[in-house]
Amino acid sequence: MAPRSDRRTSDANRSDPSNAEPGPAERYRRFRERTAQTGPQLAAFRESLEIELDDFQVDSCAALERGQSVLVAAPTGAGKTIVGEFAVHLAIASGRKAFYTTPIKALSNQKYADLVRRYGTDSVGLLTGDTTINGEAPVVVMTTEVLRNMLYADSPTLAGLGFVVMDEVHYLADRFRGAVWEEVIIHLASDVQLVSLSATVSNAEEFGDWLEMVRGDTAVVVSEHRPVPLSQHVVVAGRGTNPGGILDLYAHMVDPTSPGTNPPINPDLLAVMRQSEGFRGSGSSGGGWGGGRGRGRRGGRGGPSHPSAPSQHSGRRGPPRFAVVDGLDRAGLLPAIFFIFSRAGCEGAVAQCLGAGLRLTSPAQEAQIREIVEARCAAIPSEDLAILGYWGWLDALSRGVAAHHAGMLPLFKETVEELFSAGLVKVVFATETLALGINMPARSVVLEKLVKWDGSSHVDLTPGEYTQLTGRAGRRGIDVEGHAVVVDHPGLDPVALAGLASKRLYPLRSSFSPTYNMAVNLVSQVGRERAREILETSFAQFQADRGVVGLAKQAAANSEALDGYARAQQCDKGDFTEYMRLRRAITAREGALAKRASGERRSAIVASLTGLQRGDIIEIPSGRRAGYAIIIDPGQDAGFDGPRPTVLSSERQVQKLTLADVPHGVETVGAIRIPKAFNARNPAARRELSVQLRAALNAPGGPGRTGGGASSGTAPGRGVRRGAGEDAELGRLQSALRAHACHSCPDREDHVRWATRWTKLDAEHRALLRRIEGRTGSIAKVFDRICEVLSTLGYLERQDGELVVTAPGAALRRLYAESDLLLAECLRLKVWEGLDAAGLAAAVSTLVYSARRDDSDGDPHIPGGPGGVLARALDETIRVWSKLDDLEAAHRLEATGALDLGLVEAVHRWASGRGLDVVLKGTDFAAGDFVRWCKQIIDVLGQLTKAAPDQHMRATADQAIEALRRGVVAYSSV
Repeated sequence: MAPRSDRRTSDANRSDPSNAEPGPAERYRRFRERTAQTGPQLAAFRESLEIELDDFQVDSCAALERGQSVLVAAPTGAGKTIVGEFAVHLAIASGRKAFYTTPIKALSNQKYADLVRRYGTDSVGLLTGDTTINGEAPVVVMTTEVLRNMLYADSPTLAGLGFVVMDEVHYLADRFRGAVWEEVIIHLASDVQLVSLSATVSNAEEFGDWLEMVRGDTAVVVSEHRPVPLSQHVVVAGRGTNPGGILDLYAHMVDPTSPGTNPPINPDLLAVMRQSEGFRGSGSSGGGWGGGRGRGRRGGRGGPSHPSAPSQHSGRRGPPRFAVVDGLDRAGLLPAIFFIFSRAGCEGAVAQCLGAGLRLTSPAQEAQIREIVEARCAAIPSEDLAILGYWGWLDALSRGVAAHHAGMLPLFKETVEELFSAGLVKVVFATETLALGINMPARSVVLEKLVKWDGSSHVDLTPGEYTQLTGRAGRRGIDVEGHAVVVDHPGLDPVALAGLASKRLYPLRSSFSPTYNMAVNLVSQVGRERAREILETSFAQFQADRGVVGLAKQAAANSEALDGYARAQQCDKGDFTEYMRLRRAITAREGALAKRASGERRSAIVASLTGLQRGDIIEIPSGRRAGYAIIIDPGQDAGFDGPRPTVLSSERQVQKLTLADVPHGVETVGAIRIPKAFNARNPAARRELSVQLRAALNAPGGPGRTGGGASSGTAPGRGVRRGAGEDAELGRLQSALRAHACHSCPDREDHVRWATRWTKLDAEHRALLRRIEGRTGSIAKVFDRICEVLSTLGYLERQDGELVVTAPGAALRRLYAESDLLLAECLRLKVWEGLDAAGLAAAVSTLVYSARRDDSDGDPHIPGGPGGVLARALDETIRVWSKLDDLEAAHRLEATGALDLGLVEAVHRWASGRGLDVVLKGTDFAAGDFVRWCKQIIDVLGQLTKAAPDQHMRATADQAIEALRRGVVAYSSV
């Protein structure tokens, strides 16, 4: 291993600020020195470029030419891909192959086009799962999954491989797909040089240490320098005497490229925000927005508070989206990417700009845009244009405005990328998916908010996410500086924003975990014991082992503290440990009695909800639903929680009652007849029924007249105390406590305090020891449990004392889908036997599709009806999943995702040849989402054509692929 100083390089001028502005003579001297240090291939490569390489690029390329692997961590737009292109140059010069891997197909397509322009179509290939072009070329661009699959299949295409470039390698932190990057790094042949290109991460040294361990000599090159400086701004609306505009975030004396910690905030910005803070109007922009070119501000909802931060309940609002764009245009800050963390928000922003009459293009640019769009979309059938929203999309593009999100048709997204890169589209409203790799630099990046939805809740942006999003601002060779602009909004804190903007580093954390497919492939190739050793070399285990060091230090400190607490609780009158055991036993017994009483109360409440009938009038004596209501639907008995009846309250509100709503149960006080045709969603029907309810309540002798109602039940807590006083075991423990020698000690409560501290720390210490034990060899332990499941199901078996792969296991080796084992089980058990091509595509969709929101309106319609072939196959698929779920739970493994039938009907229609308008009619699917899901289904069907156990199933999978790959789904991305 080379000395650390030889294999770790970074920005040459970071440690010496005086080097930031060298004179001409000094620059020439450095140039000669660096040129003398480089090899002949780097010299030839530099001559072929039109730009001069930065120091970190030279250092990285020189390491590659010396035969090292290299990790390059640098900001977005710094030019990391130059290092990858030099690896390609070295491969061609030495007669070896180079693979260039990316995390997404769009980036693979883009890099393929770049390399074709440089080396020609004969020398460059592309492999992205659904696209194969010249796969045996000396240079092949591919998604990382394709390379992983090649490695497990021992593909002959790997012969002669000399270099692998892993673009966006920090993607290994992705919890869904990140493991693929580690699998590739671990399994590549030792003589392959690895080029890892990463965003700037705070633990590059740690990642580099792991790469050195698994790949050998690796140079780590870190650059925190942005070639185009980034300025931070906030855009505020005009109100009253405040003209509004784009204001700097930092005070004028702060260098925006190096603000340091706690930089002072622009006083003009603070003044504007305080002035706006008192405003309680409607949020109109009042006194004309966007005149000046000042700069920024912002904070996140739920983010850090600060004395200067405005109240989150203020009337302050930022300017509307079209006004922000117009202001950027007048300030000369376009083109811009405007991040809105919502698809609907992106589409809405485009509509707002069109509604405001915004036009950012000249007549010549508009004509050019229409020509490009019509050429790219010529293959779309005319009957599909309307349902795809083509005409509105084209109108927006012609004005220089576009959206970009995962719900768009891929062809539309690619066209937007092309037009934006060409400078024809001036502003793109995008979700954060655009921040992943695609080369779409802009002069400015706008963030509407610093909060996003993570799938379950609204969360603040992290410094790493903020850096990734704003990293696109500033086009190298075009812009003098880039601009990060945050739109003012309630709750925005400029101090919190400054914290986000100044913390540009974030740690890289492994998301690696063994899968069923990985397990059978490793066992097949190297055997179980060697597989365990390989998994122990993962970055996840590397990080876990390093973390154990800190935990062990904490455990040692805990042990010392426990000894001190034990001495402090000692009592000269007797065994204080025994005395504390009695106290804890009393506490535990009281808790058990309280729990029993609570259970009895719960049973009584459940009993009051059981047996209710439609039309019963009930009284809810207390709780948040107190009052009278009528039972619309008694609900199904849910066991422990009892039924959840649906009621109409006297205020005409339809509600579903839970135990929490009726803390003292309910009593039936009457009944009325509800018409069979009653519809709770019909306001008139609800109004009529509520009139009947009030009439029944106010009738002579009715509960509303007499005050009726049941007793309110036992008040909380009374039954507990009564039960505790009558409990013999509790009485025995209390007597033993009073009789203990330590009970009369004058220092008893001091001893109790130390003993309580000992007990609490002892519990924490035991948990810490379990964490240490769990981290040691944790990856291999998961692998062992996976092997147990596979052995139980017959995918692995023991022969002569060794674990080997069976015939079903050989099929599983070819299945790389997220639900790999469930897919293999459906094949092994012939669940889908007898389905036609459309039915097979629909069945596979249940393993692939996952709804974006859990808001299903009921059971989806299954083609052929509930007794049809497809419905029976889906029922059996669900049973197979349920058994697998139980098995995984028994072995403490993460569960295979539940099936989702939401796409079944649409996929079946499409595979049956129906038109796009028919397929999407009555659904909430965006065309782009539908195409994306279809392509993923095609990918899984492609795996079935190789893994299915019989020829008929393989042929049906082939037919299903052809049935799906038509129309908008078939449009190539290249």
